[in-house]
Amino acid sequence: MLRDIRTRWSSFVRGRVLTVLLALLGIQLGSLVAPAYACGCGAMVPDGTRHVTVNREMSVVRWDGRQEQIVMSLTVSGDAHKAAWIMPVPHRATVKLGDSALFDQLDEATAPEHRTRHYFWPDSGDWPFAGDDDSADAPRAGATAPSVGVVGRERLGPFDVARLTATDSDALGDWLADNGFALPDRLDQALRPYVDQGWEYVAIRLAPEKTDTPLGGTLDPLHLTFASDRLVYPMRLSRLARTPQSLGLYVLAAHRMEPTSAIGGDQPVVSYAGRVSSTSGALAPLATDGTDFLTALDQEFPQPSKIWGDHVLHRAASDATYRRVIYEDRLLRVGGVPAWLLTVGGVLSAAVVVVAIRVRARRRRPVLPPPPVQAPPPIG
Repeated sequence: MLRDIRTRWSSFVRGRVLTVLLALLGIQLGSLVAPAYACGCGAMVPDGTRHVTVNREMSVVRWDGRQEQIVMSLTVSGDAHKAAWIMPVPHRATVKLGDSALFDQLDEATAPEHRTRHYFWPDSGDWPFAGDDDSADAPRAGATAPSVGVVGRERLGPFDVARLTATDSDALGDWLADNGFALPDRLDQALRPYVDQGWEYVAIRLAPEKTDTPLGGTLDPLHLTFASDRLVYPMRLSRLARTPQSLGLYVLAAHRMEPTSAIGGDQPVVSYAGRVSSTSGALAPLATDGTDFLTALDQEFPQPSKIWGDHVLHRAASDATYRRVIYEDRLLRVGGVPAWLLTVGGVLSAAVVVVAIRVRARRRRPVLPPPPVQAPPPIG
């Protein structure tokens, strides 16, 4: 009987392990086959059955009330040798290569401030709760024109850039098909609202010089400029993403800016707000006297399918400044000795002194003789 139980239990365990292994294998294969069609503000389409993933997206937006500029840098990976990227824009855009040094300048300008704060009582890593360890504690994003028109086309570094107009979403599919790419049905549907609003498009082929090497690493930034009477950052196409999305956005304007809505994601978080100045480098022409207020925003989209529109940003209620602060907590010491130890030692010493004084005073106090015994009064 015991042997039968062991045999059944062994068969059950082997079956469960096999099921888990097959499930994990299916997940891995699915992640290799499924293409990544969308990134933060545009659509990325790989060639054929290949896939390309946008691992990181960094964008800088400058708006002066009439004109908007977007500088965007993508870090990609995958097995695709070629890919196309579509960026909707509300008006006709010009495109040029951006300067990657811009992001280094902004990282430095918005870096958090490091401060030290002290605590009095010992923590779990301090004596007497831990041994001697000198290691430091860790500190506590319907026209009548042809259905598709090519406004211009140019080669910019590794990019083949075409600026397009379209009166129906199939026009973009035709352009991609003529260039060796198939437009997914899901992306076709997502582009229709832009067609209905009369937007134009920047279609970019990532065409590196070495076509036998898969796309990978950080691509050269692209700098788009177009007219706009409102600050808008296209996000609608990100609803096609199959995994949670993260947006990091630097906004340069006359005042502090904030999104009008979370557009289906978590509430945007301000990581920096304040005026910046630069007389040199890539930041200088963007952070002028009229657009020198920098707002850095981070936002998470746990369920990209809930994204329902584009980010529209407006002036915040005030130009209150903000900078993140990272605190390093340290035990308060006086002359290298923990302050709590000095305090406790001082209190104990004072208590000992008080007790000693009371004992000595009690010993020196004179002993009074007992009162005399009075004789009883005589009886009658």
